[in-house]
Parts: sequence; structure tokens; C-alpha cells
Amino acid sequence: MKRLLHLVAALVILITWSFPVEAQVFTFTREQMLKYTAKNPFERFEDGRPKVPDNLLEKMKGLTAEDIFGVLQRSFPNQFEGNFRLLHPGRKLVGRAVTAQFMPLRSDVSEVSEAEAIARGAGRNSNQRVIDMLQTGDVVVVDLFGKIDNGTFMGDNLAAAIYSATRTGFVVDGAIRDLEGIYPMEMAGYFRGVHPSAIGNVMLTGVNIPVRIGNATVMPGDVVFGDREGVYFVPPHLVQDILTRAETTRIHDDWTKEKFLTGKYKASDLYPSPKDPALKKEYDEHLKKKLGK
Repeated sequence: MKRLLHLVAALVILITWSFPVEAQVFTFTREQMLKYTAKNPFERFEDGRPKVPDNLLEKMKGLTAEDIFGVLQRSFPNQFEGNFRLLHPGRKLVGRAVTAQFMPLRSDVSEVSEAEAIARGAGRNSNQRVIDMLQTGDVVVVDLFGKIDNGTFMGDNLAAAIYSATRTGFVVDGAIRDLEGIYPMEMAGYFRGVHPSAIGNVMLTGVNIPVRIGNATVMPGDVVFGDREGVYFVPPHLVQDILTRAETTRIHDDWTKEKFLTGKYKASDLYPSPKDPALKKEYDEHLKKKLGK
């Protein structure tokens, strides 16, 4: 009898880990999150998701996609995705990724996950379950496999809920609806298209797991960086390196452009680096002064 009770208890624990209250679908346990994001140098949320500090996120807002490309192209070439429609092209998007994965509806799978969700009081709308999890500084990153008709993750009401919770924006590899109602909101948004239909014929299959957004692989806790070119998903352990290199690049570019605008130099004199030893020395001293070294 004791052996049976131990077996039942173990099964209860396993089910609890496999289907958390928030999503009732596949998700990383805390142990898995720690394992798959082991290089994260920062604090973590309770569920183990990396928590890049707010002050570094604020510094990231001053970067461009090119600043990030210079670091990630070497060993992380699959972190950028473009070809989005932008809600507000001049508004940067920076925050911590909360990932959600949808798949085309399969009723036998969906019936199980939906029944478990409802039994735990999570409600019937899978997109709302994801939105209910969001915190300040999060960016919801949704894999809706490019679906447009019935691939609308949100309308204007849920967009307001997202912005209220995060103060950032969203990335949807799918569609949104009620664009006229969403547009006045001061949030950054990246999406594939717009359609008047509600979300349907899909099922939520994963929350805070690795997801695919176009050509990019996104992990929960990645820093989402969006500008006019598209969206980068930055592994947390590379954030500081990107910021340091970006500062050096910015100093170099400002100095180089200032020299060119004097009209005294040809392109090959200064770019990509000064050829004349005297100019090289001048630039090196300028760089040290700007970096405070």
C-alpha cells in the first residue's frame, strides 16, 4: 500500500511539473530553464527565466541592429528576423522574451490541454493565458507559424492588456486585428499581417520554451531588440559584450564621419581605419579619452 501511495505521489509531482498552472501546456521546469540557459550571468525570475537587469535594457535602447550583428554574426547567426510589419516604425522594442508556441489545431491533443486548463481555472482562451503571465519589461514572442486568417493573437483590447502589463510591445509571427484601435497605443509591435477574424483553428502547445520566429530561434529570457530593420533575440550572456563593443563602434564612427566632413580625406584614408600613423595615433588617443581610460 505504501509503495502504491509513493507511486501516486510521484505521478502527481510529474504532472504538476509538466503542466504548470499558467499554461497547462509544455513548458520548461525551473531545472530545465537553468540547464538550457546556463550561460545567463544575471538574476532569474522564480521560474528560472533569465532576468537581464533594467539598466542594461535601458542602454540597449540606444543601439541599432548593426551594433548587435557585429557580435552575434560570429557564433549566433540565427537570431535575427525581418520582413515584419511595424506598428510604429520609429519606436524601439526592448525587453525580456516570454515565448508562446501555437500549432494548427488537432482536436485529440487540444481536448486534453484545454480540459486541464479549464479544470485549473485558467479559462478557455489560450492567448489570454499567455498574456496573463506577462510582467513589466516582458515582450511576448508568439510563434503562430505565419498564420493570418484566424491567426490573430490579439485585438485592441488584448493589446491594451499587453501594454498595461509590460510597457513594451510584442512580436507575433502571425497576425493581429483591430489595427485602428491598436495604432494609437504607444507600444512597439512586429507582426506579419492584419485580419478581421478572431484567433481560431490553432492550439497553444508551449509557453516559455524555445520557439521559432522565421529564421530565428528564441529562448525565454532572451533580450528582444527591435528597430526599423527587424528583431534580434539576444542571449543574455552576450548583452554586456554587445554594449561594450557598440560604444567603441559609435566612438569610431563619430570620429570618422567628423573627419570625412572636413573634406580633407578620401574614403580609403580613414575607412575602415586610419592609414596614416599620425591619424591612427590621434584616433587611439580620442578613443581612450572617450572610454575614460
